[in-house]
Amino acid sequence: MKKDVKATAHALAVLGGAYYIICSFAALFLPDLYKSIALSWAHGMDAEKVWRQSPPDLGTMALGFITFTGAAWVTGYAFAWVYNYFVGKK
Repeated sequence: MKKDVKATAHALAVLGGAYYIICSFAALFLPDLYKSIALSWAHGMDAEKVWRQSPPDLGTMALGFITFTGAAWVTGYAFAWVYNYFVGKK
């Protein structure tokens, strides 16, 4: 069964955008929780050396939201295209 390429891209963009918003709110309102989760995902890297003392400004967060959501859309599109390519090779 082939995937609808645009629907897959849209779905991943919506989920990516939602994750970005949740992460942004955590960085703003629950910084200690955000930091502990981020450090646990760093796989042993000493992130303390590059950690910001204050959250980024709203403009930076908006740009991050736009670019992350766009990257998620492209990833969803590419995933569905590659998936359909391999499904067609049966």
